[in-house]
Amino acid sequence: MEKRADSVVDADTDAGWKARLGWAYGLIADDPTVRDAALTSLAGARVRVGETLDRFNALLAAARSDYEVPGVREAFAEYQRAARYVLPDALWNRRADIESWPGLPYALLFLEWEARYPEDWTVHAKKWGTKQGLIRDLAVAEHSAPVRAKLTELVEIVVRRPYRCKDRDYVRVARAVDSPGLRAGLTAAARSGDPLAERHAGYVLWLLDHPELPNSPHVWRTWNAGGPARRIPGRREMTRDSRLPGRTTGARSRCLSGPPEPR
Repeated sequence: MEKRADSVVDADTDAGWKARLGWAYGLIADDPTVRDAALTSLAGARVRVGETLDRFNALLAAARSDYEVPGVREAFAEYQRAARYVLPDALWNRRADIESWPGLPYALLFLEWEARYPEDWTVHAKKWGTKQGLIRDLAVAEHSAPVRAKLTELVEIVVRRPYRCKDRDYVRVARAVDSPGLRAGLTAAARSGDPLAERHAGYVLWLLDHPELPNSPHVWRTWNAGGPARRIPGRREMTRDSRLPGRTTGARSRCLSGPPEPR
């Protein structure tokens, strides 16, 4: 019975992911007590990953970097198993298309955690490369209705907040899941009276109307400077004077909540 239970937990199935990371939904709970409990679970899992990694590195050094030594291979496998119980490590080394991947709900959870509780995410799981990779992989049209709805929600959250590193890749998602519902949410943000939301949402709407344009630094600067007419329904045309005081018009990603990410 114990072997059967272990096989379920270790499997790359919906049941296996739930057994390993079901607690992670607490990271996006409204109740701060639930979030704190989830962060405690994450910290415990992270300790286990650190211990197994230290053991692997020690054995590898003793074996003079010979990965063929049985003890080294076993230690590495133990580290890999431990990593499957923690975010974002469990999201790495995917072996299936993301649309059919049993880990897809937890990829969405990871991005929603960063969108809703960026301070917690930055302290406990900051991996800008993982964020960017997931956003880009998710920017496809072949998703189920619930996944498209969640991606639409994420785009609407992101355009209403101060820019964070890799947020500009959400334009890819917006183009992939473009719909009347998404445009309605973006238009509401563009009319919200919040200068940040107006600029971010207006830019995304403009790119949705111009699929031939890349989401590049040059296009971002051109849009901010006025350029061709880009009017949001019910709002005045955005011009150079519409830029936020003290904000750069360049589109280069900046990790505003931490040091620059290694290239």
